[in-house]
Amino acid sequence: MTTVPSPAIPATSQRQDADSWVDILFGIALLAALGVTWAGSATPTSTAPSNSNALGASTQAPTQSPAATLTPIPKPALTQTSHLATAPGVADFLAEVPSPDARLVADFVAASGDNDGIEFFLIDKKFARLYVFDADARLLATSPVLLGSAKGDDSVPGIGLRPLSAVRPSERTTPAGRFVAQRGHNTNGEDVVWVDYDAAVSMHRVRTANVKDRRLERLATPTVDDNRISYGCINVPAAFYNANVKPVFANRRAIVYVLPEVKSVQQVFGFSDGDRPAVRSAPQG
Repeated sequence: MTTVPSPAIPATSQRQDADSWVDILFGIALLAALGVTWAGSATPTSTAPSNSNALGASTQAPTQSPAATLTPIPKPALTQTSHLATAPGVADFLAEVPSPDARLVADFVAASGDNDGIEFFLIDKKFARLYVFDADARLLATSPVLLGSAKGDDSVPGIGLRPLSAVRPSERTTPAGRFVAQRGHNTNGEDVVWVDYDAAVSMHRVRTANVKDRRLERLATPTVDDNRISYGCINVPAAFYNANVKPVFANRRAIVYVLPEVKSVQQVFGFSDGDRPAVRSAPQG
């Protein structure tokens, strides 16, 4: 049996077929580059939803702006050791809301350096409250106090030489002013802080010997009307005194500002014109 030879394909036809396949392959490559795929020939994709990434987290656009979904970070609670930044010349009362007079005097001290670069105390008689500041006018601690039973901003001359039995009720005032106070002892040997030595006015732990005075109860009430009971001295809760008053006077003196309740702070301290407040009476001995 003789094999029938295949008809010869002309060379020109072979070149044309080759050129056609080249054109087809080039067209497919071009369409692929443009992102066009043949129906039924698309490469399988991930089974994750189209609105999710590979970790399953949604990538769908939010329905509201990101700012609307942010949760505000709460501010840290203020403590006696946590201070907000304050402007130069402004006392830092932390979360306390002082009276206008207390704010005025404390800011004056902060701006003028009237405390001589040491801790200072501010006693607001109208509100029966003691403030303890560091050398930079930042509040360290505060407490209610008991004060002289009589209202007034001056002491009777020579009252410090009288026995308590000779002090009239109307004379039992806590004097106002700027005092250079220092530690000392009273006639009973108790350690005290002499505020006005000549007038025998000191700052000391609350006295509880006379039960009828109810001094601890007076300190605990929210009102200030019952905080007037002493002969003129400043009675401080014992724990507060030991922790915040006594250590300050361990090795040096400190400034005590007692705010007035009858006169104006300008009258008592004389700083409305920018002058330094006068020292009322520095303790001795």
